[in-house]
Amino acid sequence: MQSGLIHAYLLDGAGRGRRLGWPEVAAWAPDQGKLWLHLDYTDPEARTWIGGAAQLDPLVADALLTEETRPRTTGIGDGLLIALRGVNLNPESQPEDMVSIRLWAEEHRVISTRKRQLLSVNDLCQQLESGRGPRSCSALVVELADLLVWRMSDTVDTFEDTIDGLEDRVVAGASGSLRLDLALLRKQTITLRRYLSPQREALARLMVEKLDWIGDQERLQLREVSDRLLRHIEDIDAVRERAAVTQEELMSRISEQLNSRMYVLSIIAAIFLPLGFFTGLLGVNVGGIPGSENPRAFLVFCVLLAVTVAVQLVVFRWKKWL
Repeated sequence: MQSGLIHAYLLDGAGRGRRLGWPEVAAWAPDQGKLWLHLDYTDPEARTWIGGAAQLDPLVADALLTEETRPRTTGIGDGLLIALRGVNLNPESQPEDMVSIRLWAEEHRVISTRKRQLLSVNDLCQQLESGRGPRSCSALVVELADLLVWRMSDTVDTFEDTIDGLEDRVVAGASGSLRLDLALLRKQTITLRRYLSPQREALARLMVEKLDWIGDQERLQLREVSDRLLRHIEDIDAVRERAAVTQEELMSRISEQLNSRMYVLSIIAAIFLPLGFFTGLLGVNVGGIPGSENPRAFLVFCVLLAVTVAVQLVVFRWKKWL
Protein backbone atom coordinates (compact mmCIF):
# COMPACT_ATOMS: atom_id res chain seq x y z
CA MET A 1 0.00 0.00 0.00
CA GLN A 2 1.38 3.40 -1.02
CA SER A 3 0.50 6.03 1.61
CA GLY A 4 -3.23 5.33 1.80
CA LEU A 5 -3.55 3.97 -1.74
CA ILE A 6 -4.43 0.31 -1.26
CA HIS A 7 -4.56 -0.19 -5.00
CA ALA A 8 -5.55 1.54 -8.24
CA TYR A 9 -6.58 -0.24 -11.42
CA LEU A 10 -6.93 1.10 -14.93
CA LEU A 11 -9.57 -1.02 -16.68
CA ASP A 12 -8.81 -1.98 -20.27
CA GLY A 13 -12.48 -2.59 -21.16
CA ALA A 14 -11.86 -6.30 -21.73
CA GLY A 15 -11.95 -7.57 -18.16
CA ARG A 16 -8.36 -6.89 -17.14
CA GLY A 17 -6.93 -4.14 -14.96
CA ARG A 18 -3.45 -2.63 -14.75
CA ARG A 19 -2.11 -1.51 -11.39
CA LEU A 20 -1.20 2.15 -11.01
CA GLY A 21 0.74 4.15 -8.44
CA TRP A 22 0.14 7.64 -7.11
CA PRO A 23 2.10 9.38 -9.94
CA GLU A 24 0.04 7.58 -12.61
CA VAL A 25 -3.19 8.31 -10.72
CA ALA A 26 -2.29 12.00 -10.63
CA ALA A 27 -1.69 11.98 -14.39
CA TRP A 28 -4.84 10.01 -15.23
CA ALA A 29 -7.39 11.40 -17.70
CA PRO A 30 -10.79 9.88 -18.61
CA ASP A 31 -9.69 9.16 -22.18
CA GLN A 32 -7.07 6.70 -20.84
CA GLY A 33 -9.73 4.29 -19.54
CA LYS A 34 -11.86 3.58 -16.51
CA LEU A 35 -10.12 4.07 -13.16
CA TRP A 36 -10.80 2.36 -9.83
CA LEU A 37 -9.06 3.66 -6.73
CA HIS A 38 -9.32 1.89 -3.39
CA LEU A 39 -8.11 3.96 -0.42
CA ASP A 40 -7.64 3.66 3.33
CA TYR A 41 -9.55 6.70 4.58
CA THR A 42 -7.66 6.70 7.89
CA ASP A 43 -4.39 7.58 6.12
CA PRO A 44 -3.62 11.33 6.11
CA GLU A 45 -2.37 11.35 2.51
CA ALA A 46 -5.52 9.60 1.28
CA ARG A 47 -7.70 12.06 3.19
CA THR A 48 -5.79 14.98 1.71
CA TRP A 49 -6.14 13.62 -1.82
CA ILE A 50 -9.89 13.01 -1.43
CA GLY A 51 -10.42 16.49 -0.03
CA GLY A 52 -8.38 18.21 -2.75
CA ALA A 53 -6.85 16.60 -5.84
CA ALA A 54 -9.82 14.25 -6.36
CA GLN A 55 -11.96 17.30 -7.19
CA LEU A 56 -15.00 15.93 -5.41
CA ASP A 57 -18.02 17.74 -4.09
CA PRO A 58 -17.45 18.51 -0.36
CA LEU A 59 -20.50 16.41 0.51
CA VAL A 60 -19.07 13.43 -1.36
CA ALA A 61 -15.62 13.89 0.18
CA ASP A 62 -17.08 13.98 3.69
CA ALA A 63 -19.13 10.83 3.02
CA LEU A 64 -16.04 8.95 1.79
CA LEU A 65 -14.13 9.89 4.94
CA THR A 66 -16.84 9.48 7.58
CA GLU A 67 -16.25 6.95 10.35
CA GLU A 68 -19.83 5.71 10.75
CA THR A 69 -22.08 5.03 7.81
CA ARG A 70 -25.28 3.18 6.97
CA PRO A 71 -25.93 1.30 3.71
CA ARG A 72 -27.46 3.72 1.20
CA THR A 73 -27.37 4.97 -2.38
CA THR A 74 -27.62 8.65 -3.23
CA GLY A 75 -27.51 10.19 -6.68
CA ILE A 76 -25.49 13.41 -6.87
CA GLY A 77 -25.29 14.95 -10.31
CA ASP A 78 -24.03 12.33 -12.76
CA GLY A 79 -22.52 10.17 -10.02
CA LEU A 80 -23.60 7.84 -7.24
CA LEU A 81 -22.60 7.93 -3.59
CA ILE A 82 -22.91 4.37 -2.28
CA ALA A 83 -22.29 2.87 1.15
CA LEU A 84 -22.35 -0.91 1.51
CA ARG A 85 -21.36 -3.43 4.16
CA GLY A 86 -19.91 -6.92 4.08
CA VAL A 87 -19.51 -9.61 6.72
CA ASN A 88 -16.30 -9.43 8.71
CA LEU A 89 -14.32 -12.52 7.73
CA ASN A 90 -11.00 -11.24 9.07
CA PRO A 91 -9.17 -13.50 11.58
CA GLU A 92 -10.34 -13.31 15.22
CA SER A 93 -13.41 -11.26 14.31
CA GLN A 94 -17.15 -11.73 14.56
CA PRO A 95 -19.09 -11.89 11.25
CA GLU A 96 -21.88 -9.65 12.55
CA ASP A 97 -19.29 -6.88 13.06
CA MET A 98 -19.76 -5.83 9.45
CA VAL A 99 -17.12 -3.95 7.48
CA SER A 100 -18.26 -0.87 5.59
CA ILE A 101 -17.08 0.34 2.20
CA ARG A 102 -17.91 3.72 0.67
CA LEU A 103 -17.95 4.37 -3.06
CA TRP A 104 -18.20 7.36 -5.34
CA ALA A 105 -19.02 6.06 -8.82
CA GLU A 106 -18.92 8.07 -12.02
CA GLU A 107 -18.90 7.02 -15.66
CA HIS A 108 -15.11 6.97 -15.88
CA ARG A 109 -13.97 6.65 -12.27
CA VAL A 110 -14.79 4.78 -9.05
CA ILE A 111 -13.32 5.82 -5.71
CA SER A 112 -13.80 3.44 -2.79
CA THR A 113 -12.64 3.83 0.80
CA ARG A 114 -12.45 1.49 3.78
CA LYS A 115 -10.80 1.09 7.17
CA ARG A 116 -10.73 -2.70 7.55
CA GLN A 117 -10.03 -5.32 4.90
CA LEU A 118 -12.84 -6.81 2.85
CA LEU A 119 -12.27 -10.17 1.17
CA SER A 120 -14.81 -9.28 -1.51
CA VAL A 121 -12.51 -6.48 -2.68
CA ASN A 122 -9.63 -8.96 -2.87
CA ASP A 123 -11.81 -11.25 -4.98
CA LEU A 124 -12.52 -8.40 -7.37
CA CYS A 125 -8.82 -7.60 -7.66
CA GLN A 126 -8.07 -11.21 -8.53
CA GLN A 127 -10.71 -11.11 -11.26
CA LEU A 128 -9.14 -8.00 -12.78
CA GLU A 129 -5.65 -9.45 -12.69
CA SER A 130 -6.81 -12.71 -14.31
CA GLY A 131 -8.76 -10.95 -17.07
CA ARG A 132 -12.22 -11.91 -15.76
CA GLY A 133 -13.09 -8.61 -14.15
CA PRO A 134 -15.65 -5.91 -14.92
CA ARG A 135 -15.26 -3.85 -18.06
CA SER A 136 -16.85 -0.59 -16.91
CA CYS A 137 -17.39 1.42 -13.76
CA SER A 138 -21.04 0.40 -13.53
CA ALA A 139 -20.11 -3.27 -13.92
CA LEU A 140 -17.44 -2.83 -11.22
CA VAL A 141 -19.98 -1.47 -8.73
CA VAL A 142 -22.45 -4.25 -9.51
CA GLU A 143 -19.77 -6.95 -9.29
CA LEU A 144 -18.59 -5.63 -5.93
CA ALA A 145 -22.16 -5.67 -4.58
CA ASP A 146 -22.55 -9.21 -5.91
CA LEU A 147 -19.36 -10.40 -4.20
CA LEU A 148 -20.40 -8.78 -0.91
CA VAL A 149 -23.67 -10.73 -0.97
CA TRP A 150 -21.97 -13.98 -2.03
CA ARG A 151 -19.58 -13.72 0.91
CA MET A 152 -22.61 -13.64 3.25
CA SER A 153 -23.70 -17.11 2.15
CA ASP A 154 -21.17 -18.98 4.29
CA THR A 155 -22.08 -16.92 7.35
CA VAL A 156 -25.81 -17.57 6.92
CA ASP A 157 -25.12 -21.30 6.39
CA THR A 158 -23.06 -21.30 9.59
CA PHE A 159 -25.97 -19.74 11.49
CA GLU A 160 -28.31 -22.45 10.17
CA ASP A 161 -25.87 -25.23 11.13
CA THR A 162 -25.48 -23.68 14.59
CA ILE A 163 -29.21 -23.54 15.29
CA ASP A 164 -29.57 -27.14 14.04
CA GLY A 165 -26.98 -28.24 16.59
CA LEU A 166 -28.56 -26.24 19.40
CA GLU A 167 -31.99 -27.73 18.66
CA ASP A 168 -30.52 -31.23 18.77
CA ARG A 169 -28.89 -30.48 22.13
CA VAL A 170 -32.19 -29.28 23.57
CA VAL A 171 -34.00 -32.41 22.32
CA ALA A 172 -31.24 -34.59 23.78
CA GLY A 173 -31.68 -32.89 27.14
CA ALA A 174 -28.20 -31.39 27.26
CA SER A 175 -27.85 -28.05 28.98
CA GLY A 176 -24.33 -26.80 29.68
CA SER A 177 -23.79 -23.53 27.82
CA LEU A 178 -27.01 -23.74 25.80
CA ARG A 179 -28.47 -20.51 27.14
CA LEU A 180 -25.27 -18.59 26.40
CA ASP A 181 -24.95 -20.11 22.91
CA LEU A 182 -28.57 -19.26 22.06
CA ALA A 183 -28.19 -15.71 23.32
CA LEU A 184 -25.00 -15.26 21.26
CA LEU A 185 -26.68 -16.60 18.11
CA ARG A 186 -29.68 -14.30 18.54
CA LYS A 187 -27.37 -11.32 19.08
CA GLN A 188 -25.40 -12.15 15.91
CA THR A 189 -28.50 -12.56 13.75
CA ILE A 190 -30.15 -9.39 15.07
CA THR A 191 -27.01 -7.34 14.42
CA LEU A 192 -26.53 -8.76 10.93
CA ARG A 193 -30.20 -8.25 10.09
CA ARG A 194 -29.98 -4.61 11.15
CA TYR A 195 -27.52 -3.86 8.34
CA LEU A 196 -28.87 -6.14 5.63
CA SER A 197 -32.29 -4.48 5.40
CA PRO A 198 -30.92 -1.01 4.50
CA GLN A 199 -28.40 -2.69 2.18
CA ARG A 200 -31.26 -4.17 0.17
CA GLU A 201 -32.85 -0.73 0.01
CA ALA A 202 -29.53 0.67 -1.21
CA LEU A 203 -29.38 -1.92 -4.00
CA ALA A 204 -33.00 -1.24 -4.94
CA ARG A 205 -32.22 2.47 -5.13
CA LEU A 206 -29.19 1.72 -7.29
CA MET A 207 -31.40 -0.19 -9.73
CA VAL A 208 -33.80 2.71 -10.28
CA GLU A 209 -31.20 5.47 -10.62
CA LYS A 210 -31.61 6.89 -14.13
CA LEU A 211 -28.01 7.31 -15.22
CA ASP A 212 -26.91 6.74 -18.81
CA TRP A 213 -23.73 4.90 -17.84
CA ILE A 214 -25.66 2.14 -16.01
CA GLY A 215 -26.90 -0.34 -18.62
CA ASP A 216 -29.82 -2.73 -18.63
CA GLN A 217 -27.53 -5.71 -18.09
CA GLU A 218 -26.19 -4.21 -14.87
CA ARG A 219 -29.74 -3.49 -13.67
CA LEU A 220 -30.73 -7.12 -14.29
CA GLN A 221 -27.70 -8.33 -12.36
CA LEU A 222 -28.54 -5.94 -9.53
CA ARG A 223 -32.02 -7.44 -9.37
CA GLU A 224 -30.51 -10.90 -8.96
CA VAL A 225 -28.17 -9.62 -6.25
CA SER A 226 -31.08 -7.98 -4.45
CA ASP A 227 -33.13 -11.19 -4.62
CA ARG A 228 -30.23 -13.21 -3.22
CA LEU A 229 -29.82 -10.70 -0.42
CA LEU A 230 -33.54 -10.98 0.33
CA ARG A 231 -33.16 -14.76 0.65
CA HIS A 232 -30.31 -14.24 3.12
CA ILE A 233 -32.50 -11.87 5.14
CA GLU A 234 -35.34 -14.42 5.18
CA ASP A 235 -32.93 -17.19 6.25
CA ILE A 236 -31.58 -15.00 9.05
CA ASP A 237 -35.12 -14.21 10.19
CA ALA A 238 -35.88 -17.95 10.23
CA VAL A 239 -32.75 -18.66 12.29
CA ARG A 240 -33.67 -15.90 14.73
CA GLU A 241 -37.20 -17.25 15.15
CA ARG A 242 -35.92 -20.81 15.59
CA ALA A 243 -33.47 -19.56 18.21
CA ALA A 244 -36.30 -17.84 20.07
CA VAL A 245 -38.45 -21.01 19.96
CA THR A 246 -35.49 -23.13 21.05
CA GLN A 247 -34.79 -20.76 23.93
CA GLU A 248 -38.43 -20.96 25.01
CA GLU A 249 -38.27 -24.77 24.87
CA LEU A 250 -35.08 -24.73 26.93
CA MET A 251 -36.65 -22.46 29.54
CA SER A 252 -39.73 -24.72 29.60
CA ARG A 253 -37.58 -27.79 30.21
CA ILE A 254 -35.65 -26.01 32.96
CA SER A 255 -38.94 -24.96 34.54
CA GLU A 256 -40.26 -28.54 34.36
CA GLN A 257 -37.09 -29.86 36.00
CA LEU A 258 -37.38 -27.25 38.74
CA ASN A 259 -41.05 -28.06 39.31
CA SER A 260 -40.25 -31.79 39.46
CA ARG A 261 -37.57 -31.23 42.09
CA MET A 262 -39.80 -28.93 44.09
CA TYR A 263 -42.54 -31.57 43.94
CA VAL A 264 -40.22 -34.24 45.36
CA LEU A 265 -39.08 -31.90 48.11
CA SER A 266 -42.70 -31.05 48.91
CA ILE A 267 -43.64 -34.74 49.23
CA ILE A 268 -40.65 -35.38 51.48
CA ALA A 269 -41.54 -32.36 53.62
CA ALA A 270 -45.17 -33.48 53.85
CA ILE A 271 -44.10 -36.97 54.99
CA PHE A 272 -41.72 -35.76 57.66
CA LEU A 273 -43.92 -32.94 58.95
CA PRO A 274 -46.12 -35.12 61.26
CA LEU A 275 -43.10 -37.24 62.19
CA GLY A 276 -41.29 -34.12 63.28
CA PHE A 277 -44.36 -33.04 65.24
CA PHE A 278 -44.54 -36.34 67.15
CA THR A 279 -40.82 -36.51 67.89
CA GLY A 280 -40.82 -32.88 68.98
CA LEU A 281 -43.84 -33.37 71.20
CA LEU A 282 -42.41 -36.42 72.94
CA GLY A 283 -38.97 -34.93 73.17
CA VAL A 284 -39.88 -32.02 75.45
CA ASN A 285 -38.03 -32.13 78.74
CA VAL A 286 -41.02 -32.04 81.14
CA GLY A 287 -42.60 -34.58 83.41
CA GLY A 288 -45.50 -36.80 82.42
CA ILE A 289 -44.20 -37.97 79.05
CA PRO A 290 -46.13 -41.19 78.17
CA GLY A 291 -44.05 -44.35 78.26
CA SER A 292 -41.05 -42.82 79.95
CA GLU A 293 -40.97 -45.77 82.37
CA ASN A 294 -41.92 -48.45 79.86
CA PRO A 295 -38.91 -50.27 78.29
CA ARG A 296 -40.95 -51.01 75.14
CA ALA A 297 -42.17 -47.45 74.63
CA PHE A 298 -39.48 -46.60 72.03
CA LEU A 299 -40.41 -49.64 69.92
CA VAL A 300 -44.09 -48.74 70.12
CA PHE A 301 -43.28 -45.17 69.14
CA CYS A 302 -41.29 -46.33 66.08
CA VAL A 303 -44.19 -48.55 65.00
CA LEU A 304 -46.53 -45.57 65.40
CA LEU A 305 -44.28 -43.45 63.16
CA ALA A 306 -44.16 -46.24 60.54
CA VAL A 307 -47.95 -46.52 60.60
CA THR A 308 -48.20 -42.75 60.19
CA VAL A 309 -45.94 -42.86 57.12
CA ALA A 310 -47.95 -45.73 55.65
CA VAL A 311 -51.24 -43.86 56.17
CA GLN A 312 -49.74 -40.78 54.49
CA LEU A 313 -48.61 -42.81 51.47
CA VAL A 314 -52.08 -44.32 51.12
CA VAL A 315 -53.66 -40.85 51.27
CA PHE A 316 -51.17 -39.47 48.73
CA ARG A 317 -51.88 -42.38 46.40
CA TRP A 318 -55.62 -41.90 46.79
CA LYS A 319 -55.26 -38.18 46.04
CA LYS A 320 -53.05 -39.13 43.07
CA TRP A 321 -50.18 -37.05 44.37
CA LEU A 322 -47.82 -39.93 43.78
